[in-house]
Amino acid sequence: MLAVANFHYIRKDFDSDYPSIFGLTPRQFENQLKVLSKHGKFISQAELLDLEKHSIEDNLLLITFDDGLKEQFELAKPILDRMGIPFICFINTSNFTEKKVSLVHKIHLLRSRIDPMELEEGISKNYSFQLNEKERNKAHIHYNYDPPAVARLKYLLNFKIDISDLKQIIEPLFNENFNELRMAKDLYMELDQLKDLWNGGSLGSHGHNHDPLGLIEIEDIEKDLKNTQNFFISNFGEQASLFSYPYGSYDACTGLSKALEKVGVKVAFTMERAVNYHISENPFLVARYDCNDLPGGKADLFKGKGLFENCVFAKWHTYENSTFNQ
Repeated sequence: MLAVANFHYIRKDFDSDYPSIFGLTPRQFENQLKVLSKHGKFISQAELLDLEKHSIEDNLLLITFDDGLKEQFELAKPILDRMGIPFICFINTSNFTEKKVSLVHKIHLLRSRIDPMELEEGISKNYSFQLNEKERNKAHIHYNYDPPAVARLKYLLNFKIDISDLKQIIEPLFNENFNELRMAKDLYMELDQLKDLWNGGSLGSHGHNHDPLGLIEIEDIEKDLKNTQNFFISNFGEQASLFSYPYGSYDACTGLSKALEKVGVKVAFTMERAVNYHISENPFLVARYDCNDLPGGKADLFKGKGLFENCVFAKWHTYENSTFNQ
């Protein structure tokens, strides 16, 4: 069995006018790793890809990070190295080829400067985008660690509004408040840091752009995957074997296995909160917990019980392959 823990921000503090970026301090991160180490064996990318050696009797753990943030390399990696724990960082390659900030991070940064309710009201009023009751409920479930107003805003921006429309809304606001080139340099890893991770077997793709691939046109999907793999080939000599879906929701992840396999991806990760019985049954829809969900996290779902005891197993691959979903 395999449980995957996903992390984003690792910072010494998270102070802002309107708290919108949440993560762990280095001390909290190290403490959670110590807790997780009692539940299973940490594995590397190489061990993950050696599928035939996995047994359902093994309790395996994998540490992952999304977005290629510089703080992951500078603050989290030294802790992991000291503790001897392997990990994988997933990067959006457009951050490095175009020196631009991903749309999702532009939203994070804007939300740190502008009241989320004010931002939601402005978008709803000026652009006529609103969530219905079903969508509001989905927002509260998907972003269950955020206050309701923040969860609705994030769902509105990430799932309700078409990417092209969203860019038209966010870009002018971001440019009024931030210098994009400077923010990209401050936020994301340097190329030599990426090469260090690649040489250590700790690098994977999060797509070229940070787009919800399952919700865009097939031509755009193929272009995104081609661009991200071209970056890996140009800089590291090989394609990325591992892929993490941006946003990680069911709709953003499903129906993509053939496109991923075509460009050389072998394993892809969602944000389905579950344990994987054996990833050979779902290599392109591997479930992954937010770090907060896990033992040692801020909202431990297991509450003192064993991570692999009476756990919920991944199901999204069964829905994708069902006749109902065809």
